Amino acid sequence: MNLRIALCQTGAVWRSVSENLRRIEPLVAAADADVVVLPELFATGFDPEAAAIAEPSDGPILAAMRRWAARYGRAVAGSVAVAEDGAFRNRMYFVAPSGEVARYDKRHLFRPGGEAAAYAPGDRRVVVEYRGWRLLLAVCYDLRFPVWSRCRGDYDAIVCCAAWPAVRRDAWRTLVRARAIENQCYVVAVNRAGEDPGIGYAGDSAAVDFRGATLAKAGRGERTLVAGLDRAALDAFRERFPAWMDADDFELR
Repeated sequence: MNLRIALCQTGAVWRSVSENLRRIEPLVAAADADVVVLPELFATGFDPEAAAIAEPSDGPILAAMRRWAARYGRAVAGSVAVAEDGAFRNRMYFVAPSGEVARYDKRHLFRPGGEAAAYAPGDRRVVVEYRGWRLLLAVCYDLRFPVWSRCRGDYDAIVCCAAWPAVRRDAWRTLVRARAIENQCYVVAVNRAGEDPGIGYAGDSAAVDFRGATLAKAGRGERTLVAGLDRAALDAFRERFPAWMDADDFELR
């Protein structure tokens, strides 16, 4: 029931899908893991001009993720700009080796960076069941909104892909730990490295356990880490320290 997750902290060549896919495939192939997580908009870079980078819902980036998952026998996750039904979505895919695809449309769009003006928000949480684990999908700015990601006994880990700028790196590191502690869950958060026009990324990808302890952290630059999630340890902690039983009731609208 343990799960190995690879955190692929990569940069991106601006708006060059073919070059980014060429660079990333060897990382997926080499990862000794059950799941490989890539950053937000890993194949294009973060771009508020959605029309410049969006592809159809069955476009070449998703096709590459399907191919990698099947070829290398591990799930692949990351987000893609998608054009669908007259709107643009920042869509996180979780692609299993079987070819099954889960889709989560980013709920919280980064208003200060123009994302909210270009993309349409998602309206539902997505929990993926994979190899005995329940994984809540999240994208970047979602980390700032604890109600949306509050565990209601429905997941074991948050898997977040991001393009979080270096100027707010302290907030990133704090929020990753906070979401893990308050939800008594693992958090696997994979951020960008490198630069897009006018934006630099510090990386700081990390895997954090249910106590807020760091299992793996990347620092700056491109690198791949692997973190092991221990299901028995998670279940034992939730049983021994059942803070979840005292959580406040609420409804999402």
